[in-house]
Amino acid sequence: MSEYWLISAPGDKTCQQTWDTLNNATKSGNLSVNYKFPIPDLKVGTLDQLVGLSDDLGKLDGFVESVTRKVAQYLGEVLEDQRDKLHENLMANNSDLPTYLTRFQWDMAKYPIKQSLRNIADIISKQLGQIDADLKVKSAAYNALKGNLQNLEKKQTGSLLTRNLADLVKKEHFILDSEYLTTLLVIVPKSMFNEWNANYEKITDMIVPRSTQLIHQDNDYGLFTVSLFKKVADEFKLHARERKFVVREFSYNEADLVAGKNEITKLVTDKKKQFGPLVRWLKVNFSECFCAWIHVKALRVFVESVLRYGLPVNFQAVVMVPSRKSIKKLRDVLQQLYAHLDHSAQQHGSNAQDSAELAGLGFGSSEYYPYVFYKINIDMIEKNA
Repeated sequence: MSEYWLISAPGDKTCQQTWDTLNNATKSGNLSVNYKFPIPDLKVGTLDQLVGLSDDLGKLDGFVESVTRKVAQYLGEVLEDQRDKLHENLMANNSDLPTYLTRFQWDMAKYPIKQSLRNIADIISKQLGQIDADLKVKSAAYNALKGNLQNLEKKQTGSLLTRNLADLVKKEHFILDSEYLTTLLVIVPKSMFNEWNANYEKITDMIVPRSTQLIHQDNDYGLFTVSLFKKVADEFKLHARERKFVVREFSYNEADLVAGKNEITKLVTDKKKQFGPLVRWLKVNFSECFCAWIHVKALRVFVESVLRYGLPVNFQAVVMVPSRKSIKKLRDVLQQLYAHLDHSAQQHGSNAQDSAELAGLGFGSSEYYPYVFYKINIDMIEKNA
């Protein structure tokens, strides 16, 4: 199960009592497995600051999640044939994602709690903005390298009409360094081999007799050589095309052939060199993104809990792993436990969503419950990748 519910409820006499009440209510029927979600004593600020921050944290949440997804998705692309190992590469602080979430600890070094809530949100926003920018640069460079390599590799395969012929021919196939003679490469459809062999000497004058040689064939075509005088080469190309024989433009030059092979070797080597560091960067920064995302969730729970339940700060945050078959029943149990928190809904019937909007809590566009609630879908991170 990869859907997690992050909720908070106000402390009874103690937060432990809130925890015990919730646990006892969900234990019967195995409705969910629950974990405490510890949030440190953050600086509250003023009510106006909290209301403004509530909306901004919603936007930050969406941005951080999108960058996290992008990093995971690109890691999957880079792994290529090893994509089935993506799951084991998506770690957060050296733990798998469920473990990090269910055993969450606030990172005091990265996000000092002496800072204001706004400053902590800005730290995360700046951090993720930098990762997003770096990802664009790194992915563009690697994709360009991969694209160049794929284009060259495509030219090494495919139809004889379009593929690179350099790796099919040898020096002995050509008349070289002659003032008068040259050798052409001709692509002949397989069904016309006999016609070629019977008639190629008659296509123009000045063709060297018995000079043709089949040097390669695929499913559809054969690659033939023919030697002739240079001055009739253009005429030969014209008349050959009329007979459905295609002369490929090709000049045998050993230095160029070596350079072409070296280019592919260099690109393959460059790709291998970049692969390891890029995968490491993606793994490290996926961890950074995911951890930051859960810290944003913690900030949102803190802010909404203070706005809903008031001061002094007294609430218990919980990560719940709902049983897939019991989601509706779990909702009903939570509703029974916490319906009393929604005074507006009690006074105005069931129009709870309007009450949330009136309170300025930023819930107008999402699910609303009497308790603070956020859904975290880890599976979507991995599936999108």
